[in-house]
Amino acid sequence: MFLLLPPWGKVGKGVIKLYRKEKNNIMEQIDFTKGNGLVPVVIQDNNTLQVLMVGYMNEEALEKTRKEKKVTFFSRSKNRLWTKGETSGNYLHIKEVLMDCDNDSILIKVNPAGSVCHTGSTSCFGDESAKGFIYELEHIINQRIKNNTKESYTNQLYKKGINKVAQKVGEEAIELIIESKDTNIDLFRNEAADLLYHLIILLKTKGVNLESIEEVLKGRHRK
Repeated sequence: MFLLLPPWGKVGKGVIKLYRKEKNNIMEQIDFTKGNGLVPVVIQDNNTLQVLMVGYMNEEALEKTRKEKKVTFFSRSKNRLWTKGETSGNYLHIKEVLMDCDNDSILIKVNPAGSVCHTGSTSCFGDESAKGFIYELEHIINQRIKNNTKESYTNQLYKKGINKVAQKVGEEAIELIIESKDTNIDLFRNEAADLLYHLIILLKTKGVNLESIEEVLKGRHRK
């Protein structure tokens, strides 16, 4: 079980959630004694929820992480603090921090600035699965719109308004239905992908995100 830690302030629009407890100081909550001054830290992609890497922090590394909103570890091999991305520029920007129920390990959800593993892979565990990418796609769509990227088809469609976006979703839905009656699975998958992509844009125009739709589905499952 992981518990939400006290807020470290806003990081973009991501607000690190509040862990309501008498002691509101993160440094007082984490137990460094069990690991001889170190605690294990699991790094997870905030969008795809993919586990990216595992490192260790001492109190100084955790405090530096808290202040800079970028993950800093304690390197056991180099015997010094090490900010992930200090050489490559592939920083791990913090979105949420959680602590386990024993107060001796940490989970940090991040938006990575690039590849996490030194091999160039997304994850140090070598898992390049597409599972969870739909949330990364939602993040990309949101960024294109937020940054008003002029050459972006996503942004151009969004700016045309809900009628045009809804029309496009309807067109893609019809194309998927037509393709479902054929035997070409690759074309069917591509049409399904087109529909999902445009549906995310429609959700954006309504101020709704994928997670809120999941909440509806989860609520139905409980009934």
